[in-house]
Amino acid sequence: MSHKNHPFHLVDASPWPILGAFSAMITMTGIIKWFHMFNHNLLLLGFIITGLVMYQWWRDISREGTFQGLHTYPVTMGLRWGMILFITSEVFFFISFFWGFFHSSLAPTIELGMNWPPKGIIPFNPLQIPLLNTLILLSSGLTVTWAHHSLIENNFNQVTQGLALTVILGIYFTLLQAYEYKEAPFSIADSVYGSSFFMATGFHGIHVIIGTTFLAVCLLRHINNHFSSIHHFGFEAAAWYWHFVDVVWLFLYISIYWWGS
Repeated sequence: MSHKNHPFHLVDASPWPILGAFSAMITMTGIIKWFHMFNHNLLLLGFIITGLVMYQWWRDISREGTFQGLHTYPVTMGLRWGMILFITSEVFFFISFFWGFFHSSLAPTIELGMNWPPKGIIPFNPLQIPLLNTLILLSSGLTVTWAHHSLIENNFNQVTQGLALTVILGIYFTLLQAYEYKEAPFSIADSVYGSSFFMATGFHGIHVIIGTTFLAVCLLRHINNHFSSIHHFGFEAAAWYWHFVDVVWLFLYISIYWWGS
C-alpha cells in the first residue's frame, strides 16, 4: 500500500507468529521428553528454532521502527501501553508465587512439623550468595539508568559502557544462581518449601535471562546506531523490564531468603 490516510501501522503478513508457536510447542515437548526419557535432542532443536525465529522477527521489527519509519507517535504509544500491561500481568504472576509462599509459611501444617522452614530443610544463608546477587541486581539497575540518561544526552560511548556493564552483571547473576542451585541442600521435591523456593526463584531467574537477552539486543542495536535521543522505545522497554526484575528480586530476597529462613 503506497499511501494511507492514518498514522497507524498495519503489520504485513508474517510467518514468525505461527513458526514461533510451533517452536514453543517443540521446546515444551522437548522438555517433557527430557524429563521422562532423559534425552534432550528435541529440546535443543526447539531452542535452535526459537532462536532463529526470535532473530528474524526482531530483525523485521527493527527495520519497521528504525529504517521504514512505521513506528509513529500513536504506534509508539500503543507499544508503551502494551509493555505496561505486560509488566502488570507479570507482577500478578509473581504475586501468585508470593501468595502460595506466605499461605504455607505463616501457618505451617502438621505435615511440615508446624515449623518453617519444615524440619529437615536447611535454608540458604541470606548473607552469602543471595546478598551478593542483591547487590549485583541493584548495581545493574544503576548502570541501565546511566545508559538511558546517556542516550537522552547523545553520549554514545557511555551508553555502550552502561549497557555492556548491565549485560555482564545480568550474566554474573545467572551464573551465581546456577551455582547456588547446584549446591542447594534441598530440591524442588522437598515439601512445599522446595516447591515455593525453586518456582519463585527459578521463574525470576528465567526473567533475568530474558531481560539480559533484551538488553544485549539493545546493545547491538545501539552499536548499529538504531537509537536516537528521542526515538528509542525498544531500549526504554528493556529498561522498564529490568527494573521490574530488580524489584521482584528485592521482594524475593526479603521474604523467601531472609524472612523465610
